[in-house]
Amino acid sequence: MTAMGATQKRAVILLSGGLDSATTLAMAQAEGYVCYALSVAYGQRHSAELTAAARVAEALGAAEHRVVHLDIDQFGGSALTDTRISVPETPSTGIPITYVPARNTVMLSLALGWAEVLAADAIFIGVNAVDYSGYPDCRPAFIEAFQRLADVATQRTVEGPSIRILAPLIAMSKTEIILLGLRLGVDYSQTVSCYQADAEGRACGRCDSCRLRREGFDTAGLVDPTRYRIAAAR
Repeated sequence: MTAMGATQKRAVILLSGGLDSATTLAMAQAEGYVCYALSVAYGQRHSAELTAAARVAEALGAAEHRVVHLDIDQFGGSALTDTRISVPETPSTGIPITYVPARNTVMLSLALGWAEVLAADAIFIGVNAVDYSGYPDCRPAFIEAFQRLADVATQRTVEGPSIRILAPLIAMSKTEIILLGLRLGVDYSQTVSCYQADAEGRACGRCDSCRLRREGFDTAGLVDPTRYRIAAAR
């Protein structure tokens, strides 16, 4: 753990290894936070993102990177945690089957615990309510509700200042996120966004996450550095 002066502000960054969370880490760094990256191995089928998270944390200079193992896949209910459910390759109406029940609630709770131990000032999460798949825990209302919970849930917030829950990407398009990340030095070739990436981190090119990522780069007029399993997947 990096030694720090008492005046340096700290933050816990939820880091999945994807494009959005990598950009969020870079933003927190740019705002002067000493960043502690937290990833969760929750039984996701796209576990290559955890390897990507380690790469991103090191490349962007996180003070520490921890992986919490929490097998919420035992509950199933999502194509990301139950291999018996196929990952959809066409957009769907309503909340898609790739939604993992209560995932962001669980992850923010873990981040809140570590933030309290670290005496951190903030938690950053890379949720997005514009170019997203319709998940209920990616909306401003969810972030606002969790902030109210955090304000009464810990010794730190009862006796002292609040731990702020920050979602800086929540109103940004995927293109805006990509352009910002590039300005901040994010190497997107290190990230993995695909819902069914293989063990080497190669993307399918067909799932909703791949589609949103590709459209973001296309709209920005940039080449997407994603590695695909099959060249024709684009």
